[in-house]
Amino acid sequence: MSARFIPPDIQDNPTGWGPCTIPKQFKDIPYQPFSKGDRLGKVSDWTGATYQDKRYLGKYNSQFGSGNQYTYVHEQDESSFQLVDTSKVQKPIYMRNRIRFNQRNLRRERERREQRATAGMQSLTKAQKERQRQVRRLQKQYGGRRWPDKNQHNQMKSRSASVQVRGEWGVIEELDFPRLNKLRLPTVEDPEDLVKCGELEYYDKMFDRVTTKTEKRLARVNRLFHKVTTTDDPIIRKLAPKGNVFATDIILASIMCCPRSNYSWDIIVQHVGGKLFFDKRDDSEFDLLTVNETAMEPPQDEGTHMNSPRNLGLEATFINHNFSQQCLKMGGEKFKFEVDNPFIQDEEESLVASVAYRYRKWNIGDDLNVIVRCEHDGVISGSNGETQFLNIKTLNEWDTKQSSAEEWRQKLDSQRGAVLATELKNNSFKLAKWTVCSLLAGSNFIKFGYVSRINPRDSAKHVILGSQQFKPSELAAQINLNMDNAWGILRCIVDKCFQLKEGKYLILKDPNKPVIRIYDIPDNTFSSDEDEEDDDTDDEDGDDEGDDE
Repeated sequence: MSARFIPPDIQDNPTGWGPCTIPKQFKDIPYQPFSKGDRLGKVSDWTGATYQDKRYLGKYNSQFGSGNQYTYVHEQDESSFQLVDTSKVQKPIYMRNRIRFNQRNLRRERERREQRATAGMQSLTKAQKERQRQVRRLQKQYGGRRWPDKNQHNQMKSRSASVQVRGEWGVIEELDFPRLNKLRLPTVEDPEDLVKCGELEYYDKMFDRVTTKTEKRLARVNRLFHKVTTTDDPIIRKLAPKGNVFATDIILASIMCCPRSNYSWDIIVQHVGGKLFFDKRDDSEFDLLTVNETAMEPPQDEGTHMNSPRNLGLEATFINHNFSQQCLKMGGEKFKFEVDNPFIQDEEESLVASVAYRYRKWNIGDDLNVIVRCEHDGVISGSNGETQFLNIKTLNEWDTKQSSAEEWRQKLDSQRGAVLATELKNNSFKLAKWTVCSLLAGSNFIKFGYVSRINPRDSAKHVILGSQQFKPSELAAQINLNMDNAWGILRCIVDKCFQLKEGKYLILKDPNKPVIRIYDIPDNTFSSDEDEEDDDTDDEDGDDEGDDE
């Protein structure tokens, strides 16, 4: 006989797919719903105590519940059932007093650890003891929780933007730092000097001999520092026909080094007549120096506390201004350029700080000529009698316990390289800007002064602990500053701005993300002060005309 094929009964489901009825062989079998995310790690669990750690109690539980349909229920009446032996079960001898035994062992182990720690503390150095005290303080601060990671301090507190973004401002472009770090412009040639003006005092070499043992009190020098923005500079206005991009050195350096910044800052861009003018706002804090901006644990105090980021910035700016003038031979011989300082009023001549301006032009390709106002802070006589230009800056120590840094009074003389390395890590953006400014100005040297508080709890009194001198090109190599990348970032932003229609724009560094954004802002934004000045000027002209009549 030939084999017979019996076709199965195929159900037709006109409204969907799958069977319409339950097959007979599966009719009385309960169904346990499950999720694809459920862990199938065991076949059966007779005790329910496979994992003693509470973190794993629900490791294999279903997302749809515990499956009560499998629970056995005895349907007969068991009310007549009684236990025969109701006496208390006696524990075996080896299980009695087990808790006390364990507690006694734990107490002995704790005592042995404390003895070892005490013996170890006696042989620790002062720095190691201080480090252990900091560890215990942080453990108490975080309540025994896990240690914060590198960026937790930045995540704990969101910073505010340097300017309030209004609803009508539109984002034109958004540039993230990883993309900017890949840009290169290696074809930038040496600059051309257009105008040199101002006068400089000579550096006092006595400050090179200052050490932590012969510290010198920082003096308060009453001098004026002109921080004039680009469009208010009369010389830049005269040089307008010779270029199409205009800025000051610190504005240009902020753009070139922007991938190193953490705090928020902003720059106004005016696209007028086929030219770009990069300005700072009149009421901005753009010229304030930052302190520990790029540190693993930046300053977190708020309000009027002397260690808040803003008050530390005011203190650092105050120190930088005073040291840059105190270390010069005030009242002595001066080096003068042919053109006078364009910002000095007649009554201010004796009060103006030592500064010289050098207006330089760079060609960055495609007929783009960048004109920049650069600065020198002082001069020094070389070994052959030649005049060498200086930029003088200051690094300041505020509170080593909060900044997690080595004390300068102990390390500066013997381990100055380690102190500088810590400053390079904690103030990467600030030092990169200073280096770029020195390179743009063509300074022969950049000199750093190390200034510390006399008392960490007093931010008004300081002492000079030492100084250090670098060639700007060598310092740039030491801090991994690539000028090809810096020019590439500038060229990218210049090209973006030239692609926009003529008007006013704002470049804003996001306060909490590694991003800069370009906003399209109305032409009258940030111009209320200028309007008031124009009105005052008109009134004065009217009065003069009345007097003439």
